Amino acid sequence: MKSNLAIQFRRASNVIPRRRVVVTGVGVVSPLGVGADVVWKNLLGGKSGIVSLQGEEYSKLPCKVAGVIPYQKDDTVAKALSKSNLRTMAPATCLALVATAEALSNANWLPKNDDERESTGVAIGMGMIDLKDVCDTNEAFKLGYNKVSPFFVPRILPNMAAGQISIKYGLRGPNHAVSTACATGAHSIGDAFRFICNGDADVMVCGGAEACISPLALAGFCRLRALSTSFNDEPTKASRPFDKLREGFVMGEGAAVLVLEEYQHALRRSAKIYAEILGYGLSGDASHITTPREDGSGALLSMSRALKDSSIDKNNVTHINAHATSTPIGDGIESTAIKRLFGDHTPNINVSSTKGAHGHLLGAAGNLEAIFTVLSCYHGMLPPTLNLEDPVDDLNYVAKESRPWEAERRIALKNSFGFGGTNATLCISQL
Repeated sequence: MKSNLAIQFRRASNVIPRRRVVVTGVGVVSPLGVGADVVWKNLLGGKSGIVSLQGEEYSKLPCKVAGVIPYQKDDTVAKALSKSNLRTMAPATCLALVATAEALSNANWLPKNDDERESTGVAIGMGMIDLKDVCDTNEAFKLGYNKVSPFFVPRILPNMAAGQISIKYGLRGPNHAVSTACATGAHSIGDAFRFICNGDADVMVCGGAEACISPLALAGFCRLRALSTSFNDEPTKASRPFDKLREGFVMGEGAAVLVLEEYQHALRRSAKIYAEILGYGLSGDASHITTPREDGSGALLSMSRALKDSSIDKNNVTHINAHATSTPIGDGIESTAIKRLFGDHTPNINVSSTKGAHGHLLGAAGNLEAIFTVLSCYHGMLPPTLNLEDPVDDLNYVAKESRPWEAERRIALKNSFGFGGTNATLCISQL
């Protein structure tokens, strides 16, 4: 009988290399505009999508600013948010469908046969359900049982964006939905990456969507003292990651979707490749429902695990798209984690937080910012951190203006952290 050691050696010698995963399509609906090209141009140009909230219902709230999607009466977003669509779907699901249509078109991937549909999956999540829908339905219920819409429950299920996308395009691979607060989008991408690595799919449509700007949602976050309240008259200055005047985040809305694809699959069909996903790391703070560990160990574990999964040396990383939401505690802890992990290499890392331009999209933050990281790898440009006038420390911040990314090979980390102490990091590189 062969020894266990011999069996293990034989298995190790026959290990199949892990499947590589690349990004072949992107789609964006955000406060900076609709369409990935438009949004990327506005981001690099220093534009802001944060505006004052109008209406009596916001007048008594401490925070009166948000990152709101700009759209016109007859454009794509307005049509997606039609009364007929909103009767059966939540606004976030409608936005996810818009971003998905762009991402699939951008990837030139519309499965036409059973094999293609069965090898293509969906991983789309959201951080919060539509609180306005819950409140409106409760008021309707007071008038009578029959006033409650039969679509109420499907509208508030967090997995329904993934479900609607799967149904619309006939995608029969993994049908997955993550809801991990503000880490949702990054977890969705990371899980999709692993589905492809493990052979569960050849193509994954992944990301997140969020549309929960309402008086009740803002009131709840204000009661947590999480939102910016001192820049109501200057909304474009309200979100200021890593700046000494930061005091809270600004809520945003939107959807961002990526098409991930197994590398050889993409090559066979001559797909345009934006970047490669090298690895994925996760961790838990196990500390507090809203505040990360002061020593940054949760973020450090997430980043180090992404590097380990990527099989690259930390000194090869030259850009971090930070989670930094513009809160006094969170930004400082992420900075601490970066310094602890990278040590002497820290000055060589360009750090950006694009939330200064679009606010914090909660469950759609990590995926939107992952797209920006992908486009940074592809175009060789680093996005600016708006309103960073007096940095809290000496990290190598990309402040106020974009700049070229000069590196032998462009490799970045994208961090996302959520309430409950959940952390996710993606390692993304130039192909």
